[in-house]
Amino acid sequence: MPPSQPSLADASQDKRKSFMTWPVFAWGLWDWGSAAFNAVITTFVFTVYLSSSSFGDTAKNESAISLGLTIAGFLIAALAPVTGQRSDRAGKNVYWLGIYSLVVTAVAGSLFFIKPDPAYLWPGIILLGIGNVFFELASVNYNGLLSRLTPKDRMGAVSGFGWGMGYLGGIVLLGLLFVGFINTDTTWFGTSTENGMGVRQGMLVAAAWFGLSAIPVLWTQSVRRADARARRDGLDVPDRSEALAQPRESLLASYKRLWRTLVALFKTHPEVVWFLAAAAIYRDGLAGVFTYGGIIAQNTFGFTPGEVIIFAIVANVVAGVVTIGAGHLDDLFGPKRVIVGSLVILVICGILTFILHSGGKPVFWILGLLLSACVGPAQSASRSLLARLIPYGREGEIFGLYATTGRAVSFVAPAMYGLSVWIGKHVSGADAGYWGILGVVLVLAVGLAMVGKIQDPKGHITDLGDES
Repeated sequence: MPPSQPSLADASQDKRKSFMTWPVFAWGLWDWGSAAFNAVITTFVFTVYLSSSSFGDTAKNESAISLGLTIAGFLIAALAPVTGQRSDRAGKNVYWLGIYSLVVTAVAGSLFFIKPDPAYLWPGIILLGIGNVFFELASVNYNGLLSRLTPKDRMGAVSGFGWGMGYLGGIVLLGLLFVGFINTDTTWFGTSTENGMGVRQGMLVAAAWFGLSAIPVLWTQSVRRADARARRDGLDVPDRSEALAQPRESLLASYKRLWRTLVALFKTHPEVVWFLAAAAIYRDGLAGVFTYGGIIAQNTFGFTPGEVIIFAIVANVVAGVVTIGAGHLDDLFGPKRVIVGSLVILVICGILTFILHSGGKPVFWILGLLLSACVGPAQSASRSLLARLIPYGREGEIFGLYATTGRAVSFVAPAMYGLSVWIGKHVSGADAGYWGILGVVLVLAVGLAMVGKIQDPKGHITDLGDES
C-alpha cells in the first residue's frame, strides 16, 4: 500500500471557496484548446466537410467515416492500456502529454491538404483517425494530472471547469472560423474560399489554437514546479529516483502488469471495475453524440455549413454554462446523480430526434441543444467520480485503465451508427442518415442501465490489492 501522505484537501481546507489557482487555470487551458480537435475537427467543421457531396455520395461518406473511426477505436484499444501506466511508473506524464499533443497539432495542420475531391476522402479519414488515436493518448496523461490540482471533494468543480473551458474554447474558435473562413468569400488570409480553402485554412488555425493552449499546463506541471508547489503546501514530494533507475519495461511486461492490476481490482474493488465498464459504454455514446451531431444537422435537418457553425456556437454556450454549473452540483449531490440525469435526458431527446427527423431545423435546434447540454456534465462527473476513488501514487495507472476500458469499446458507437444507417437504407431508402441516431441512443441506454448499480464513492481507495 502506498505510504500515507497529507492530502491536498487537508492542506487547503481553508481555501475551499477559492479552488481556482494558476495551475488549475493552466490545466483548463488544455481543455480550452482541445475544442480545436473535438468541436472543429471531429464534430462541426472537418467531418461535415468530409461527409459533404464534394467527396461523393453523402451516405457512403458517412459510412466510410464511421469505418475509419471504428478502426481508430481498435488502435486506441491496443495502445491505450499501457500509456498511463508506463508514464506514471517513469514519472513522465507531462512529457508524454507534450509529445502526444504535438502529434495532434501536426495532424490538425495536415488537414489543410485535404481537397474537396473524392480522391481525398480516405486520406482525410486516415488523418482523422490518427488524430483521434493520439488525442486519446494525450487525454490519459492529462486526466492523470487532475489529482495534483485540487482536494478530492472539489473534483466536481474543477473537472466541470475543465470541460466548461473546452466548450468556451469551442465558442471562440468556431466563431473566429465562421467569420474569418467559413461564412465569407475571402478568408482572413486573403484567399478565396473556393476549393474548400476556407475549411482547409481553418484547420491551420485549429492546429495553432491547440498547440498554443497546451503550453501552459506543460509549463506549470513540470516536475520541478510541481514539486516546488508540493513543498510549499506541506505535501510529500514523491521519490522519483526508483522510477528513474528502473530499466525500460517491455510492452508485454506492461500488459502483464496491467492485467495484475485488473485482477486485483476485480477481487478487492469490483465496484470500480463495474464503473469502468459502465462508463466505457455510455462515454462512447456521448462521443457519438458530438461526432455525428453536425453530420445529422446537415444531411437530415437541412442545415447549411454556415448554419452548422452557428448552431455549434450556440450549443457550446449552453454546454459550457451547464457543465460548469453541473460541476458544483456534482460536489453537492454526488456524481452519480449528475450522470444518471444527463443520460436519461440524452436517451429521451435522441429518440425524439429520430421520430421528428422530418420536422425541419426548429426540431433540431431544440433537441440538439438539449443533447449538447447533457454531454459535458456526464463526462465531467465520470472523471470526478473516478478521481475521488484513486489511491495516492496510482493516478496515471487508474486513469490509464479509465481510458483503456473507454477506448477499448470506442468502436461501438461508430459501428452501431453505421449499422443503423445500413439498416435504415434497406428500410426507408437512400436518405437514411437519421437512422444512425438509434445506434447512438442504444449505446447510451445500455450505459444508463449499467450505471444504475453504481454508488457514489464514500472515500478514496487506499490499496488496490495488487501489492504494487
